[in-house]
Amino acid sequence: MKLALIVFGGLALVAVAGVAFFVYARGVEMPEYRVVEQDGPYEVRDYPAIVVAEVTRKGARRDTLSAGFRSLAAYIFASERPGPRIAMTAPVIQQRREPIAMTAPVIQAPGAGGDWTVRFIMPSEYSLADLPAPVGEGVRLQEVPAQRRAALRFRGDASDEVMAEQEAALRDWLAGHGLQPIGPAVYAYYDGPMTPSPLRRYEVLFDVAATPSAAGGDRPAG
Repeated sequence: MKLALIVFGGLALVAVAGVAFFVYARGVEMPEYRVVEQDGPYEVRDYPAIVVAEVTRKGARRDTLSAGFRSLAAYIFASERPGPRIAMTAPVIQQRREPIAMTAPVIQAPGAGGDWTVRFIMPSEYSLADLPAPVGEGVRLQEVPAQRRAALRFRGDASDEVMAEQEAALRDWLAGHGLQPIGPAVYAYYDGPMTPSPLRRYEVLFDVAATPSAAGGDRPAG
């Protein structure tokens, strides 16, 4: 009986955490995009120009993601600068900084090191001129031009092995559709560590050249 209560209590906590996440996610701004092609979990999307805060860190993917997140969180929450706080958005995005040959995997081995750029997307109400200047920690503000990106959405785990598998799957899909990836893969993280693993949303994306495609409708990234 005691064991059953413990199990039930654990399941209840997971359910509450999941509900809390979905309530939170509905209140977080995500970039809008236009879907121009969809094939199950694969999409080709047109994104408008966005403004980002970014930082580059050297090391393994997970370590640089954590380090970059801390620096960017300090910026938006005004812990090291004057001025107002900036609302958190989703997703947090990460990309290798150095150029990589298109035939080589972005993650050569689990935990492989490198220079990684981590970005927070600024709320759409801000232009580059509106944002407070960063202080320390190498935070930079940039406007990213409008882009066409192919995306593969998945949930669950974000280990180095899984990210490499998802990236390879997206490369294969692109090759089968006559699309060429441009630059290193982009990893998008939508949920925090308190979200139960099966509910966590991730995406792998590649910039691709804009080509004629099936028409799609506008929809938010959420």
